[in-house]
Amino acid sequence: MIATWSEWKRYPKAARGERLEAPIGPGIYEVRHASSGALFAFGVADNLAHALSSLNAGPKSFISWFGRRAPVTLPDLEYRTCATATREDAKRAADRMVGRREAFMSHVA
Repeated sequence: MIATWSEWKRYPKAARGERLEAPIGPGIYEVRHASSGALFAFGVADNLAHALSSLNAGPKSFISWFGRRAPVTLPDLEYRTCATATREDAKRAADRMVGRREAFMSHVA
């Protein structure tokens, strides 16, 4: 049903000409701060590559209506993906992960 997580990869910066490497299909993604490991984003997507690339879009501003967009500066991030066969499989796996994390945190606190 579910594949394994990919290795952590540095989140690409367009200014450096780097590219995102992610499956074009359903799955789960996780993005964290590289320095602290703190969670930045986690989600289920129909298209992992599109979901990860849209994190870079940032909020739209009034100026963007006229074709100019202010550059978005993201912190130093890392990401990993877990491809699944269907979105439903990804949703079930993500729900299990969130449940495990909540159970762990309730025992730690």
